[in-house]
Amino acid sequence: MIRLYVNVDHVATLREARKGLEPDPLLAALIAEKAGAYGITVHLREDRRHIQDEDVRRIREKIQIPLNLEMAPVEEMLAFAEQIRPDQVSLVPEKRQEITTEGGLNVCANENELLKMRERLQPLGIKFSLFVDPDIEQVTAAKRIGADSIELNTGAYSELVAGEEREKRLLEIKQASAHAKQIGLVVFAGHGLTAENVVAIAEIPEVEELNIGHNLIAQSIYHGLENTIKTMMTAINEGVSQR
Repeated sequence: MIRLYVNVDHVATLREARKGLEPDPLLAALIAEKAGAYGITVHLREDRRHIQDEDVRRIREKIQIPLNLEMAPVEEMLAFAEQIRPDQVSLVPEKRQEITTEGGLNVCANENELLKMRERLQPLGIKFSLFVDPDIEQVTAAKRIGADSIELNTGAYSELVAGEEREKRLLEIKQASAHAKQIGLVVFAGHGLTAENVVAIAEIPEVEELNIGHNLIAQSIYHGLENTIKTMMTAINEGVSQR
């Protein structure tokens, strides 16, 4: 069974549109937990455009399932993670002008800095993951610095509906997954996944965890969050059954 982490960032995006109290990402996290999600993901961005510090604290306190904290590899976020101690930290690149995360970390160019962060987090019992593009060199560098896992960026694949280019992107993910597993990394995947395109990703034998947020929150407007999560889990299981 693939572990599904539900990202509740965009519940907070809607709340922040009016700077009010609702919708509450904690309530969404609790609904996801009830629906069968393995864990909750939140991305605390430096500009605090959606999830806020207090959201993370409340979610950490109230949910009974694992918490994955996505954050930029900067000192402010590292200190916050040390304080609240999520089950897992996933480092992602950030640009202030981007709408959403645009690509994976350049691990090869930042090995020393990332290694120092890993050395601070792992002794606290926090799993250390890196969000990377499906590139063999980046995956290998993640292993060199001692990451527990990688999350492969499925964004380029998810943007395509069909055709040779989509199959090329899917092959890159498959090859990166196989390489990561071979060198001892746990493999996650995420970004832009939907109930339609997740099946092919779930078929990849090495993928153990999926992080999905935007599509779940968008579809929940029409179908409700609990139903939407269950539909996603059915699609994931369809892929797993074809391994």
